[in-house]
Amino acid sequence: MEKRVSATEAVRKFSDILNSIKYKGDSYQIIRGGKPVAFICPVETPMRERHLGELKELVKSLPGLGSEAEKFERDVKEILKSQPTMPKEGKWA
Repeated sequence: MEKRVSATEAVRKFSDILNSIKYKGDSYQIIRGGKPVAFICPVETPMRERHLGELKELVKSLPGLGSEAEKFERDVKEILKSQPTMPKEGKWA
């Protein structure tokens, strides 16, 4: 989301603006004398929110562990079989 902020407000709230950019993906247009002078945006796209119900599919998409870790992989798969179902709602990071 793009926001407009005066240069004075940007100076006073710089830390908050950086957090908003990093964690929410916001972009800021800096205004001085009523005219835009700068634009600040994220370098990387922030991760989208995920839900606990997505965890099982996410684990399935991970690369294999290799032959040296076959027993570990079997153990993890066995543990996953006995886990309760996960709700489709509810955030996890």
